[in-house]
Amino acid sequence: MKRTLVFGDIHGGLKALIQLVEKIDLSENDRLIFLGDYVDGWSESTQVVDFLIDLSQKQECIFIRGNHDVWCHEWLMNDFVNEIWFMHGGKSTIESYQNMELSRKQKHLDFFSGMRDYLVDENNNLFIHAGFSSMHGPEKEHYQTNFSWDRTLWEMALTMDKRIKKDSLLYPKRLLLYNEIYIGHTPTLHYNVEIPMQGCNVWNIDTGAGFYGKLSCIDIESKEFWQSDVAQTLYPNEKGRNK
Repeated sequence: MKRTLVFGDIHGGLKALIQLVEKIDLSENDRLIFLGDYVDGWSESTQVVDFLIDLSQKQECIFIRGNHDVWCHEWLMNDFVNEIWFMHGGKSTIESYQNMELSRKQKHLDFFSGMRDYLVDENNNLFIHAGFSSMHGPEKEHYQTNFSWDRTLWEMALTMDKRIKKDSLLYPKRLLLYNEIYIGHTPTLHYNVEIPMQGCNVWNIDTGAGFYGKLSCIDIESKEFWQSDVAQTLYPNEKGRNK
């Protein structure tokens, strides 16, 4: 059976990523979808990118673009350091790129350039880092930045009144556009939840690996999920994105 496996935000945690991939017991038929934010947090951002580039040579991999990836890509292209990025994990990423040879840097630039803003699969499932605001879907989105920043989709799904039926005019049109929607960007730890979290037909797979949570992956058919150890325990001498 071909599985579609969706990964949450990695944030430079190579050890957590390797541990998670080993737990999953991948087959060559599996399709892997990564929801973005590969960098910024733990000390191995460049190594995470190397690992994912190598993995994509063996497996079908789809890489969605996250807001931290936008920042990092901008810095790699023109050396521009966004101050907010620097304070929220960019410093560790810059340090991990020190003394990188040009050929390897070009591979990373190609990796970032090749990321997708979102994916709609053959079963009308949407995979996107954060969300979208258009009632007609991300393809009609006016502000492309919403793909990697918007939290209103998740907040709406999470607080949706369960008494409202799908055929009601009050039911959010954005949620009706897709069978299921898979996102990252907002750690479930904000809600004291340590595992992938569901609101209506929206699944949040960011379980806070950049902070004091675990890295997670879910099979979209069975809803079986796997998790690494708490990322912080794998980097005991680092703070990650924790203040």
